[in-house]
Amino acid sequence: MKHHPPPPPPFSIKKLITWALYALIPLLLFHLYFHPLPLQQQQQPQQQQQQQKKSISVISSQEVVKKTTGIISRSCNYTDGRWVLDNQQGPIYNGTSCSTIKDGQNCMAHGRPDTGYLHWRWQPRGCKLPRFNPSAFLNLIKNKHLVFVGDSMARNQLESLLCLLSTVSTPELVYRDGEENKFRRWSFHEYKANVSVFWSPFLVKGVEKSAALGLKNHNKLYVDVADERWASELHGFDIIVFSIGHWFLHPAIYFEGQEERVLGCHHCREDGFNHSEIGFFDVFRKAVKTTLHEVVERKAMDDGDDHHQLVVVTTFSPAHFEGEWDKAGACPKKEPYKEGERAMEYMDVEMRRIEVEEVEAAKKELLLLQEKKKEKKMVEIEALDVTRMAWMRGDGHPGPYMHAFPFANGVVQERVQNDCVHWCLPGPIDTWNQILMQMLKTWNGRDQQQPL
Repeated sequence: MKHHPPPPPPFSIKKLITWALYALIPLLLFHLYFHPLPLQQQQQPQQQQQQQKKSISVISSQEVVKKTTGIISRSCNYTDGRWVLDNQQGPIYNGTSCSTIKDGQNCMAHGRPDTGYLHWRWQPRGCKLPRFNPSAFLNLIKNKHLVFVGDSMARNQLESLLCLLSTVSTPELVYRDGEENKFRRWSFHEYKANVSVFWSPFLVKGVEKSAALGLKNHNKLYVDVADERWASELHGFDIIVFSIGHWFLHPAIYFEGQEERVLGCHHCREDGFNHSEIGFFDVFRKAVKTTLHEVVERKAMDDGDDHHQLVVVTTFSPAHFEGEWDKAGACPKKEPYKEGERAMEYMDVEMRRIEVEEVEAAKKELLLLQEKKKEKKMVEIEALDVTRMAWMRGDGHPGPYMHAFPFANGVVQERVQNDCVHWCLPGPIDTWNQILMQMLKTWNGRDQQQPL
């Protein structure tokens, strides 16, 4: 008898499904690993919406750092950086070696005990800011007239520059005029270079508050008329540095047009004026616009003036009062703010933004005029954007040391006025002039920018 093998078991559907799943799962995982884009694309709109909401709700320090165009960014964006501790190199002058420091900014001579604020160096991201070279700066302004025009911040920057330059050449005061010597000129005879300061806290025509003029608490501004005290001498300037801002916070009445129409006012109703409150941001913009337009127009109209001018707008420098300035508000910081430690105030962001935007608008106006007249550009307009680096230095103000030895004889802090607007000399404001020097190098075609 033949024996036959047993018949195969009947085919199982259940087993087939199991085997198929075992085969498909690795293939599915393999596909998802190498082709994840469809899933990411579904999530991306939600992520973008979240980021947009975040950017709208928070004003961070990085939002005011936009790479500027023009002569600064050809070599280095000095706006974007951080303060780094540098105990190896201190300032190149001190409160006793410089004779032109305004008394209220001479912090060392007035007894400020800490010196840490002198040992921070601004470090731009991606490039190096060279140490200030006074001899090289004087060569850059040889046979030229450098003018600072504006309020006390313009004067503060001017006095910083004079101290820096006086380490190699003594400036001679050759002209002074006005109350508190608000119009002065120094000469560096060896270089045939002049450096001047023009007091003009609004840059436009203005009448400062005066009880004798019936303006006990208010300034009067004519926002579409440039201040002739500087504008009438514009043809004799080679380098002009404009610096304003803090005076626009004061109560004022604003006028515009030949008929001197009242635009409105800022903080005037409490004194009985029946004008509309319009704040000061728009007025500040009009003043900067009028100033830069005046520069462009006068240069265009003067056919006999063929020398090249550099116009610089130093952006708004924030104050650091903790408390009200007139109620013992102080600036007790002993080192710079760290990144993210404190958000910049809205006002500081807006003032800086207005200046940068108006500089860019003036550049476009200049370009159109140049194309129309078919002439080479005779004016260079740039922003010296210091707002963020200044905002980080709450430690650099005179504070109570605007007075000599303020706590002598047991005087307590609450009875001492503080200056948290201006800067100690030496101090952070010296960096403004370091950057100004790099702008001059580029303007003169001798940019010495050093990559890291």
